[in-house]
Amino acid sequence: MASLLFCFLRFFTVLAVVTPAWAQLNPNYYDQICPEALPTVRRVVEQAVAVDPRMGASLLRLHFHDCFVNGCDGSILLDDTLTFTGEKTAGPNKDSARGFEVIDSIKDAVNSACYGNVVSCADILAVAARDSVVALGGASYPVQVGRRDARFASKDAANNNIPAPTLDLPALLANFQSHGLSLQDLVVLSGGHTIGLARCTTFRSRVYNETNIDVSFAATLRQGCPSAGGDNNLAPLDFSTTRVDTVYYQGLLQKKGLLHSDQQLYSGNGGQADDLVKYYSEDLDAFWVDFGVSMLKMGNISPLTGAAGEVRSNCRKVN
Repeated sequence: MASLLFCFLRFFTVLAVVTPAWAQLNPNYYDQICPEALPTVRRVVEQAVAVDPRMGASLLRLHFHDCFVNGCDGSILLDDTLTFTGEKTAGPNKDSARGFEVIDSIKDAVNSACYGNVVSCADILAVAARDSVVALGGASYPVQVGRRDARFASKDAANNNIPAPTLDLPALLANFQSHGLSLQDLVVLSGGHTIGLARCTTFRSRVYNETNIDVSFAATLRQGCPSAGGDNNLAPLDFSTTRVDTVYYQGLLQKKGLLHSDQQLYSGNGGQADDLVKYYSEDLDAFWVDFGVSMLKMGNISPLTGAAGEVRSNCRKVN
């Protein structure tokens, strides 16, 4: 209890320091407009995750991939049009981004609960990500809301801005810093890989060619990921893939990171990234607190507010 109280106080101490940067968003935005908005999102997410626990990771990933492309504006949800090719067929999303139907269901449910179109798709992504974490055993955090939705999406921007699983640590850090995030944010947000699965094509090179990988771990993965073919075969990102915990970090210490980018966070040669991986591997409460803070920072990447953008009535297309 004392540990949890310490983490609670620590969260809000950190939050107080960085809150001015989030002045345009706040956790109470829908309290008067539609008090049922956030509870409705939670209900639909809980139902979806109960049917398919993997959906929690998918919804978390949608928010991440949305925010890293021109900010947290719901652009990842837009279908292609005659005037633009959107983000869904970009390399990081094609054949792997999923959960769009759940977002559609959430949008329909909140439109009904709010008697109209008042909740943005960008906010739905942010809240659904948080509720997915909670549904899989993680700690809650007060999502900042009040975003509006983009009227445009870019396949090229998605290809250029979403960090690839093949990146080394310096490139990963440069990518995160370009979005206003730190090394600590990189390490703690990578902890989102505590849930979910990855496709063979994203880790094939690691399990066949790399040396900083546990030999038996690599051998096991090769059984489900042949050197050719089977691109869509899946493997868990950690050994407790439906529970938000610190097993992901413990795996890195044992050279059992599934993706190249995962294992780049821990080399065993010292340094701040190594220290952070060790820290989170040993302290679940600290991970929960810092994950919430970093998710809030990520969720504030270039949001559309005020008169910018729109609130889409259908998340797949502009009004």
